[in-house]
Amino acid sequence: MFGLIDCNNFYVSCERVFRPDLNGKPVVVLSSNDGYVISRSDEVKALGVDMRIPTFRTSEIIEKHKINVFSSNYTLYGDMSGRVMSIIAENVPEIEIYSIDEAFVNLTGIEDLQSLGTDIVNKVCKGTGIPVGIGIAPTKTLAKLANRFAKKFPGYKRVCIIDTDEKRIKALQLTSIDDVWGIGSGSVRKLMERGVKTAWDFTKLPQAWVRKNMTVTGERTWQELQGIPCYQMDLMPPTKKNICTSRSFGSMISDEAIIAEAISSHAALCAKKLRQQKVYARSVMVFIHTNEFRKDLPQYFKNVIIHLPVATNDTMEIIHYALAGFKQIFKEGYLYKKTGVVISEIADNAQTGLFDEIDRSKREKLMTVMDKLNADCHPKIKLAIQGDGQKWKLKQEKLSQRYSTNLKEIIRISCK
Repeated sequence: MFGLIDCNNFYVSCERVFRPDLNGKPVVVLSSNDGYVISRSDEVKALGVDMRIPTFRTSEIIEKHKINVFSSNYTLYGDMSGRVMSIIAENVPEIEIYSIDEAFVNLTGIEDLQSLGTDIVNKVCKGTGIPVGIGIAPTKTLAKLANRFAKKFPGYKRVCIIDTDEKRIKALQLTSIDDVWGIGSGSVRKLMERGVKTAWDFTKLPQAWVRKNMTVTGERTWQELQGIPCYQMDLMPPTKKNICTSRSFGSMISDEAIIAEAISSHAALCAKKLRQQKVYARSVMVFIHTNEFRKDLPQYFKNVIIHLPVATNDTMEIIHYALAGFKQIFKEGYLYKKTGVVISEIADNAQTGLFDEIDRSKREKLMTVMDKLNADCHPKIKLAIQGDGQKWKLKQEKLSQRYSTNLKEIIRISCK
C-alpha cells in the first residue's frame, strides 16, 4: 500500500502558523515579483478567485473582501517543508519527497492503516501547525486520488483509504478525468472526444487503445487505476540534467551593469548548487528577455551557450563565463524584464585540461570556506560583481518575516 501526504494550501498554511489571527480569514500568496496568485485559502477559493490570476485583476476583490495578501517567502516555506517531511519520515518505513508539500510513503506490512494515517496527520499538525491529508491505496495514482477525497470531504477526517474494489470503483466514478494524476490537458481533450468524462470511464477503455493513443505513460496510469502498481517508491532523487536560476526584475531595466550584477548572482547560486550535489558543469547558458506582455515596447529575446574548457563548479569561473556570454547577447535600447543562468552537461567529475592555468586545489579550498561562511540564508561573502541586488531585486511588497530561520525575525510573544 502507498500513501500520499499533502499539505493543505501549503504556502497559506505556513503564513498562518505564525499569524493565527488569520485562521478562518481569506489569505492569498503571490508568485515571485508579486505577479499572480499561487496559493489560496479555502475562504478565497469560495470567493471564486482562480489560481494564477494576475495580481492587478484581483485588486478590487481583495479590497472588497479584505483578503490578506503575502509575497512568496520561499525561505520560510522551504524550512517548514523540511520540518513536515522529517516528522513524516520518523513514522513510516520509507518516504519519497515528491514536492515541497507532498510525499509518497510506503506502507507495506502496516496492519492498522487508519490509526497510522490519523497518527501522522495529528503529529504533523501538532509539530508544525501545518494541516495535512493522507490518501492510502494500492497504487500511487489511486493514493493521489484518495488524497483528494481526504481533503475535500470532512467526514474522512483527513484520512481516506481505498482498500477494496468497491471503494476503488466508487472513487473512480466520482473523479473527473481531468483530475487524474498523470493525464495532461492534451490527453484529456482526446478522451473527452471519445466520451470519457470520469476516471471510471477511462478504465473501461480497451488497453490496446490506451497504449496506441496515450503511449506507455497513459497505459501505466490506466493500470494503476485498475489497482495494478506500475510506479514504485523512488527513494533516490534523480540526478539533475541541468540547474537553472532566473528571476524577473522588480521593474524593467536597461542598464548593462545592473543586469550583469543579476547574472553574476544567478551564476553564483548555480555554482553553489553544483557543489552541494558534488557535480561539475561543462556548459553555461545565459538568457535575457524583455517584457512580453508590454506589446507597446520593442521586444528582444536571446540566449547563448558557452562551453567550458574544463568542467567546473567554481563560482569565479562560472561567473566569468556567464558574463562573457552576457556581453555577446546584450543590446542597448531595450527594457529588460528577466534574465537567468542555466547550467547543463553536468558531470560527476572534472578532467583538467593540458593548458589549464588555474590552481584548482587552492580554488576548491576557497569554495569550501565560502560555502561554510554562507551556510545560512544570509551570505557573508560574495564577489564584488554581484553587487547588493537592490536595483534588480524582486518586487516583494507583502513579504512576511523569516520566523524560523533568522533570529532577528523570530516571532515575539507578549506574556502580559
